Amino acid sequence: MYSVQQVADRLGLHVRTVRGYIRSGRLNAVRIGKQYRIAQTDLESLTGRSGPAPQRPGPAPVEVSSIVQIDGIDRTAADRLGTLILGGANTARDSAHPLRVQTVHDTERNRMKIVILGGASDTADLLRMLDVLLESDNGLLGREAGDA
Repeated sequence: MYSVQQVADRLGLHVRTVRGYIRSGRLNAVRIGKQYRIAQTDLESLTGRSGPAPQRPGPAPVEVSSIVQIDGIDRTAADRLGTLILGGANTARDSAHPLRVQTVHDTERNRMKIVILGGASDTADLLRMLDVLLESDNGLLGREAGDA
């Protein structure tokens, strides 16, 4: 939903012109309090364009999907590891295509799965971080970290 100001900026029109379009019925809008909101589909039907303007062809975006399964990990350690992984994912370099991470823990089997979707470089960095966390004896994932 766009505000009147946003529509005016997108179309290069004055705000009064957009309000005139709304009053005359040329542009559909919903009134919320004292302001109008315009749906993207209504804006597209006014302009005759759908979606953003096509961009120049460039390299096709690459997305990597990875599933990591970790056996023998209890709920507390899985929660800790999930927090660390999500924190690492939120510091990824490519802000245009952020990493998407989902963690699941199966308590009955003491098994954790981590699903990672994103760019190749950021996914590789996150997997390296995960490898360091799992291979080191830093106590972050063991019970001794909670006992200390």
